[in-house]
Amino acid sequence: MNLLKLEQIHEYAHHIIISLDLSSHIVGVRLLKPGAEQPTGSIRLKQHRYCQALMKARLGQSVLLDGAGINCPAAAAAFGFRPLPEGLRNGNGLVGFGIVTDAAIGARMFAEMAVLEPGEIQSLHIFPLDQAENQPDVIVIEDAVEKLMWVNLAYLNAMGGKRLSSSTAILQATCVDSTIIPYIEKRLNFGYGCYGCREATDLGTSESVVGFPVDLLPAIAESLVYLAQKAIPNSRSKRALVALNRQE
Repeated sequence: MNLLKLEQIHEYAHHIIISLDLSSHIVGVRLLKPGAEQPTGSIRLKQHRYCQALMKARLGQSVLLDGAGINCPAAAAAFGFRPLPEGLRNGNGLVGFGIVTDAAIGARMFAEMAVLEPGEIQSLHIFPLDQAENQPDVIVIEDAVEKLMWVNLAYLNAMGGKRLSSSTAILQATCVDSTIIPYIEKRLNFGYGCYGCREATDLGTSESVVGFPVDLLPAIAESLVYLAQKAIPNSRSKRALVALNRQE
C-alpha cells in the first residue's frame, strides 16, 4: 500500500464528491489487525450491522465496529469474527428469508463468498473519507447507480481500457462485495446491493455501492475530474434525447 498524506486523501475525496455531485460522504474503511492502535474519538458501535456502520459514516460519523458489536452473522463470519451459523451455512436461512428457492443454492452462495481468516482483524474503523485522520484500506461509495457508473469508468481509464468484471451473489453487498473483495483482490468491485443492506439501511431503490482499495484513489479521483469537464455534464444534459423529442 502506498502511503498518502492526509491532505491528499481529503483533496481526492473532495474532487470525487464535487465531480459526481454525491449526496453523502465517501467512506474510508480500515481493517485493523490484532494489536493495532484503536482510533480515538470514534463511536464504538453495539448491535449494528456492517452496512449500518457504513451508513453512519457516509452521514458524517466516525465509528468503530468489532466482533462484539457486529450483529449480522453473515458479515461477522466474512470478517472472521465468528463462525457462520449452521442455519446460514446450510442455506436454510436464505430459504426462510425468501431469498432462494432451494437450500443448496443458499449453501453455495455462502460457500463461495470471500472471507478473512479468523482473527485476521480485530475491528473495523469506518469514517468519512474527507475527514480521515488515518489512511484507509478500502474506499466505499454509496449513491445513485448513474454516479457509480462514472466511478467504474474512471477505474476503467486507470486500468487502460480493460473491460471490468465484478463478483457478487446479491448477498453481503457491502461487507463482501464492496469491502473484502477489494481488500483481498486489490481491485474495484461493484454490484446492485442485497436484501440485507436494503432492508437495514437507507440505501434507496435507485442506489447501490462500489468499493476499491485505497491505492486506486488517486487515479480514480483524477479520472473523475477529467470526466467532469465534458463527459459527465454532456451525458446528464440529455441533449440527444432533447433533439429527438424536437423531431417528433
